[in-house]
Amino acid sequence: MTRDARLLFASRVARMFGYGLLSVVLVLYLVELGLDGASIGAILTLTLVGDAGISLWLTTHADRLGRRRILLAGAALMLLAGVAFALSDSFWVLLLAATIGVISPSGNEVGPFLAVEQASLSQTLPDRDRTRVFGWYNLVGSLATATGALLAGLAAGAAQGSGSTALESYRVIVIGYAAVGIGLAVLFALLSPAIEVARPTATSVGARFGLHRSRGTVLRLSALFSLDAFAGGFVMQSLVAYWFHVRFGADPATLGAVFFGANILAGFSALAAARLAGRIGLINTMVFTHLPSNVLLIAVPLMPTLPLAVGVLLARFAISQMDVPTRQSYTIAVVDPDERSAAAGVTAIARSVGAAISPSIATPLVASVPLAGLPFVIAGGLKIVYDLLILRAFRAVRPPEERQP
Repeated sequence: MTRDARLLFASRVARMFGYGLLSVVLVLYLVELGLDGASIGAILTLTLVGDAGISLWLTTHADRLGRRRILLAGAALMLLAGVAFALSDSFWVLLLAATIGVISPSGNEVGPFLAVEQASLSQTLPDRDRTRVFGWYNLVGSLATATGALLAGLAAGAAQGSGSTALESYRVIVIGYAAVGIGLAVLFALLSPAIEVARPTATSVGARFGLHRSRGTVLRLSALFSLDAFAGGFVMQSLVAYWFHVRFGADPATLGAVFFGANILAGFSALAAARLAGRIGLINTMVFTHLPSNVLLIAVPLMPTLPLAVGVLLARFAISQMDVPTRQSYTIAVVDPDERSAAAGVTAIARSVGAAISPSIATPLVASVPLAGLPFVIAGGLKIVYDLLILRAFRAVRPPEERQP
């Protein structure tokens, strides 16, 4: 890989490590601050709504304003949000920071980073290598998320064991998240001009948001991805961690270990997806690995014991992320090179908008013992609908590498 590619992989590792750190303790931290379920749901929702709006502007302007500048802006927003969450216990301050900053309550990508990084990587790759490189890109991210989740659980458990309150132990982790923003800024500052788009984005009215020829395709993909993300918002990692805590009394160390294993499995499943896609195609890989994972998701709350519930969750993670690199690669493949940042950004924002709505519905359900398992059932059912719709709509739309003899 080039020096820029190594820096982009390093930024992925640092960022996903920070997301993993925060996802295990975020809801627990907000509970310790004294917020109720409705307030926490509002913060989680506005975290994703604000991210959607800011990231939409950043990613659709990245190819014209400069990809490195946009990445640096994202790092600054991540630092801002981390500092605000660490220093304040005011609901309104936290709400404002969640809206304009970059906070990941799910352990997944937020902000402009993913779209701009993948657009930068793609322009240096032949079509046949794109999915494979994206598989590795997702693998290192999953390993970093897993490590962050494990460390967060161990650190919180150790701090509480040595006499710190739960609130103090969680706040240290939030400070660590803010520090990751500083590290990202350093890495992005080292990127060279080679990551910038090779030719200017078209400036016609139709391309005002960075899209021209592929606008219709991107909008249809965005609508479907939004449905998938809306379903996923019911079971974001921080809410699942909270569900295990409420349902089985799982402590932070146990939760960290569970999500360490889950993200390790997710990472290697993303790597396997590239090989499978080479055999059956990107769309088929997305759908036919996602369907069984959604059945397993519905089964999680039906398990009577913690080991069984964890086992089903891990089985689900072992195949649930095989659609991620294939989805990302497909989005990049079916648009023109100067639409890549915008296409990846618009579809990512659509996912953020979809995911923003469901936490405010799911959080009160998880906090209610009789209804705590309902978010898993809703999420799994809606995801199955998404799988069937995208198969019907895009099975005949093939990326360049699948059209070659």
